[in-house]
Amino acid sequence: MRADYFRLCFILENGGLYADADDVYQGTSLDPYISDGRLKLQSLCYDLRTDSMVSDPHAAASQQGEHRIFYVNNNPLIAPRRHPIIGRALERATTLVLRHRPEDRDVQALTGPGNLTACVVAHCVEPGAEAATRDFMLLPDWESVAVSKWSLDYRADQRNWRIWGSQHA
Repeated sequence: MRADYFRLCFILENGGLYADADDVYQGTSLDPYISDGRLKLQSLCYDLRTDSMVSDPHAAASQQGEHRIFYVNNNPLIAPRRHPIIGRALERATTLVLRHRPEDRDVQALTGPGNLTACVVAHCVEPGAEAATRDFMLLPDWESVAVSKWSLDYRADQRNWRIWGSQHA
């Protein structure tokens, strides 16, 4: 949660590119990802039936839609300084963290991808959204730039927010 929150603070103030420390760079040029001043986010899809991620970029168009959760990841996070979606995400995370009880800490929803997804949606439906929605883009091909390595020790113990959250629910 602290890393998610700091990431929003830093990117809002400075802009830049954030990627998790366990992502391995694949050698693809980053120029297309940082050259146009738009916020860049990776879209993800989780399949409830198979309890797994769906990598197909056309997952939203499939007949399985009601069994899938679509969201944006907060890794990578590529943004210019003071992007309105990042500002909204930081403001929303602050409000949610301050009003929730300590035992009610859903990291994903409070400061992570769930928070960022809610802010992208709010950005798209606000008045004047046609122009606003062109200030970000979803990255369908981030795996060509970086790939997460899941073999790190912390992912199997209490330091993993997924494990901590499920045991404190």
